[in-house]
Amino acid sequence: MSTKSNTERPECWSVDPQARGLRVVRSLEHSLVLPFEHFIYSELEAGADEEVLKVTFATHEVILKGSRLDRLEAALQRFELGTVAPASGKFERVASQTQPFVREIVILKRVRNDGDAGGVSAGGQSRR
Repeated sequence: MSTKSNTERPECWSVDPQARGLRVVRSLEHSLVLPFEHFIYSELEAGADEEVLKVTFATHEVILKGSRLDRLEAALQRFELGTVAPASGKFERVASQTQPFVREIVILKRVRNDGDAGGVSAGGQSRR
């Protein structure tokens, strides 16, 4: 996912009506696809400076930080959110005026113990 100039929309997300899962791009060398069949819930928290969208799957929790993330949550609700990736901060001012902007992605592995509903392991944390 690349951009060519400061005036273009950073490609930090995509919608795909045929998506069978959410592709989370951590870097050019590493991505993770989480099937929608394992989707549990999402939660959006809007603060004064930043929005946080938590997306919980059976095996992982994906935390997106940025702006205008309500549009990503709506696409996720329809199972149409295809890809998310962090974008360079230099694009935030241009993108956040009209489009969702993903500044940071944290991926946590969920740990499941016998008889436990599942917790989140900080050891599986990845940031970009």
